[in-house]
Amino acid sequence: MNNTGNKTLDRKLGLAALTATGICSMIGASIHVVPFMIQKNVPGIGPWVVPAFLVAAVPAALAAVAYAALSAAMPRAGGSYLFASRGLSPAAGFIASFSQWFGLSVAIGVISYIIPAFIRDLFLSSGLEDMANGVTGPVVRPVLSIMILWLFVYINIRGAKTYSRILLPLMWLMFASGIVVMMAAMLYEPMSFAGATANSTAGNFNLEIFLSAVAVMFASYIGFDSIAQAGGEAEDPRKNLPRAIGRAVGGVTLFYILFTISVYYLIPWQYVAEQSQQKDVTAPGLLSAVLPPMWTIPILAGAAIALLNDLPGMLLSVSRLLYAWGKDGIFPVSTAEVHQKFNTPHNAILISGMMATAGILGSHFAGSFFLGIDIMVTAMLVNYLLMCITLLTIRKRNPELGKAVNLFSERTLKITGIAGTVVLLLFLIIHLKKDLQAEVSAWYFRSTWVYLIVMVTGLLIFYSGRKNTSKSFSELPD
Repeated sequence: MNNTGNKTLDRKLGLAALTATGICSMIGASIHVVPFMIQKNVPGIGPWVVPAFLVAAVPAALAAVAYAALSAAMPRAGGSYLFASRGLSPAAGFIASFSQWFGLSVAIGVISYIIPAFIRDLFLSSGLEDMANGVTGPVVRPVLSIMILWLFVYINIRGAKTYSRILLPLMWLMFASGIVVMMAAMLYEPMSFAGATANSTAGNFNLEIFLSAVAVMFASYIGFDSIAQAGGEAEDPRKNLPRAIGRAVGGVTLFYILFTISVYYLIPWQYVAEQSQQKDVTAPGLLSAVLPPMWTIPILAGAAIALLNDLPGMLLSVSRLLYAWGKDGIFPVSTAEVHQKFNTPHNAILISGMMATAGILGSHFAGSFFLGIDIMVTAMLVNYLLMCITLLTIRKRNPELGKAVNLFSERTLKITGIAGTVVLLLFLIIHLKKDLQAEVSAWYFRSTWVYLIVMVTGLLIFYSGRKNTSKSFSELPD
């Protein structure tokens, strides 16, 4: 029988596993899908995708500094929830983390739903058209997606040792496939596209479109926060958590830029934009138009690995939020139960898997996975915004914990807090404006309204749970 007892999470995740958690939570759909489907989601972005990637790194870097400083001071499972609940207000902490849990759980479902599209492209590259059509059929695709998701739910329940053994090798295979794409860009000539001249005016720079694209591309940097969520399982957390965050953000930014430049060098953006209007496009699928099968098949396999790599780190992240809520008494204590054998919050992982399953079904029902991505972007912009505000408030709200926020100088933390608040608020406004002005067939296809409904639900849960707990929100949990 599994019960809480005196069981606690094991600190068995070293620097390499923590860094891999952040990297693998960031690279996947973010690099193989978003930079190309953005031609559909933000019409008119044209050749400005790589610059948008670079600008999106600015708010990501500000949020990363905030996370690094706060995680070093409060190395516990729960990350953003603990940071804001102790340094800003309990309600704000729950809103920040509930939005994160909802957004990332939906994103896990979205990523699971995308994976069959890569399998489809792999079959197409091998000349197996019937199998390709079958994989993305109306019944097979969601069923296959759910099976993949729950495989990684099981891996997460098995604990840190199994998690690390699977994640690290897959990460290196993922990088290897990216290097293959960069090599192809050096060896092959760009694809010619007859419509390039006719569509050339669409490449004119438009600031509003560009900033809307930056807000979406910011989603590609979401994931390093999963490192902070693993604070309760990190070895030497005050040193390793900020180091892992810095290495993950820096390494991923470099990889993103080189990879995206390579694909857009080989495939004209006009062709990408045209194809994105007809179907869900992926980097490997696009490259198959110019590269022989000997290149595209390993690239497709690597892309599938990259997507699979997203799942374990993101599941770890969202489940540890539930675990922290259970520890504080906001959620039922059963969500904080630790498995007697594997030392993992198994109930929290199972609940997160159920929410991700809803994300799969939602993506299938909506007919477009970008609804899920838009929800995630909104949620994480709010989350990161509150983290930057927490940097400015924690010393007054909680002087004892505020003293521990000393990874950087007080001046640096203040500048980061102010700059991050302004920049992230700007991009949140831009993102919401784009969503509210988009043409949709029903109100529930607007991510803003879905997000607000979830936030109201979150507030009701918080105030209901707080009535039933005498937990102090000024100290860290055990």
